[in-house]
Amino acid sequence: MANADTPSIGAIFGDVIRRRRADIGISQEELAHRAGVDRTYVSRIERGVRQPTITTLIGLGLALEVSASELVAEVERIYLAAR
Repeated sequence: MANADTPSIGAIFGDVIRRRRADIGISQEELAHRAGVDRTYVSRIERGVRQPTITTLIGLGLALEVSASELVAEVERIYLAAR
């Protein structure tokens, strides 16, 4: 279990999505369009308020030109390093 100072997995995932999106230079709106979701949903994911289903996770990966497993592995690495 994480300590009180460890960021939540949702917050870490949101940071990863935001950074990956910025790395390829697209807006939340463009990411949402590519992933087949609403822009406000992307915003909520990036803020750690919502967590995607497996279907959306795969769509986000495709939209960001990485595999869903790569996104999850990155989140896991950051989470474990913060513990």
